[in-house]
Amino acid sequence: MNRATIRTLAVIALPTALLAQARGRAAAGDGTVPYRADTYTAATATSSSFKALRWRNVGPLRGGRVDAVVGDPMRPFVFYMGAVNGGVWKTTNGGQSWNNLTDGKSDISSVGAITVAPSDPNVIYVGTGESQLREDLTFGTGMYRSTDGGESWQHLGLTDTHQITDVVVDPRDADRVYVAAIGHAFGPNAERGVFRTLDGGKTWKKIL
Repeated sequence: MNRATIRTLAVIALPTALLAQARGRAAAGDGTVPYRADTYTAATATSSSFKALRWRNVGPLRGGRVDAVVGDPMRPFVFYMGAVNGGVWKTTNGGQSWNNLTDGKSDISSVGAITVAPSDPNVIYVGTGESQLREDLTFGTGMYRSTDGGESWQHLGLTDTHQITDVVVDPRDADRVYVAAIGHAFGPNAERGVFRTLDGGKTWKKIL
């Protein structure tokens, strides 16, 4: 059997196996909804409003990978994007144009997480170090905060966390923040786990 035949059989077998698996779960009565291939084409399965949506590239036109994207909770056309080795970018017009916020203003390069404080959209937290682990990656230098919509940045420590995967801000208190950090990607280190600050990053406590 040649490689082309093997690839063809694999393409046929994979969806067949997945469909059988879905049917088995549904038959087992575990509440799982099986995959429906006609969801997009069936007249009544999907709202026509959703069917009309189309994806478009909104930039910024740069190479590399992106792990972090967040929108402003109060301004619908403002978004922030964090590149794994290109800093933080901001658009105020829904992606028609982008500006880099960190080049020449901070040590931020690799970004794993961005969060805008729900109670104050001028407060932005950035966790550095790409969050999707792979064989080659860039590490970060801890946590950063801006209180003026990205015009200036303050380093908040957690320097040895290397890879920060998530940052959560209390919706009622912009100074209360939780950070999830992987730590060194290829070896053990102490500064990894879940950290909390109650004073906007002046001090941190490891809580997990």
